[in-house]
Amino acid sequence: MSNKVTHLAGLLSNELRQWLLDNRWPGFRSQQLFHWVQNRAVTSLTEASNLPQDLRAWLDEYAVFPSVSLRHYQSSQDGTKKYLFTLEDDQTVETVMIPDAQRTTVCVSTQVGCAMGCTFCATGQMGFRRHLNPAEIISQVLYIQSSQQASPVTHVVFMGMGEPLANYEASLKALHLLHDPKGMNISYRRMTVSTCGLVPEIQKLALEKLPITLAVSLHAPDDKRRSTIMPINERYPLAELLPVCRAYADDTSRRLTFEYALVRGFNDSTMDARQLAQQIADIHCHVNLIPVNPVNENYHAPSVPDVDMFLRALTRCGVQASIRRERGADIDGACGQLRQREEGES
Repeated sequence: MSNKVTHLAGLLSNELRQWLLDNRWPGFRSQQLFHWVQNRAVTSLTEASNLPQDLRAWLDEYAVFPSVSLRHYQSSQDGTKKYLFTLEDDQTVETVMIPDAQRTTVCVSTQVGCAMGCTFCATGQMGFRRHLNPAEIISQVLYIQSSQQASPVTHVVFMGMGEPLANYEASLKALHLLHDPKGMNISYRRMTVSTCGLVPEIQKLALEKLPITLAVSLHAPDDKRRSTIMPINERYPLAELLPVCRAYADDTSRRLTFEYALVRGFNDSTMDARQLAQQIADIHCHVNLIPVNPVNENYHAPSVPDVDMFLRALTRCGVQASIRRERGADIDGACGQLRQREEGES
């Protein structure tokens, strides 16, 4: 038998079966165990009443579940809830639950910190600490699901701390686990993966043929300005990124989402909207306009009339676009703000 501790939440059903067999437990127990972990989202295996006591005792010694613990929690007036989770090595990550009339969305983190260095992002100011493993990604959703009384998690967006495609294999496995019909059974079409524009990984993801939504952060209509706020643009400029985005939409038959954070006096003019429209004119896409979160004194959101003006300019150019409604502004809503504040107080 192996005495290595295993993270249960990160095992696919076939992996869980093989792990039990390797440790001389009946393979059929994997179906029961997978159900308790991924479908019922229990927080303790003591609830797994159909598992024999000796197996549960062994799991207590050689398995970890869940892979996160709650450190801090905030609830917004609009219903948004923000969680700061502690990992086994005492690192922390943020997760957000966003309720709406017909859906409950969980925004997960995939890394502790981020190496991309986007200047308007609170997480980007922390630097990179480490990748999350699949169990740590999944456990964020499972924890929140276990706390939901009547409204199950229906959508998951990989838009929290970190760059999901820089942690490619763990993020991909988390997608499969969330989708498993014997687990949470969340449709791929209800999952979104965000990226700052890692070209090789976007090409790799296209080959998976998953009907997920890919959200690409642009935030500027030209290389000069984009490079000043997103260092990744020096490696993958728009002339390289946009053709790959076009190919992704064509190859997957899925509409791409472009994220565009509006910064007052930087990228929010009517001329900027027209330039953006020209850049993405032949890409099957939708643009999410996001008035920038005030993570530092250098970035301010445009006025509501200016945001509306930008939207009208885009739509007149034939681009489908909408304004993302601000959620959780009263609870450090921007990614990384809660962790940043907690670190500053500790």
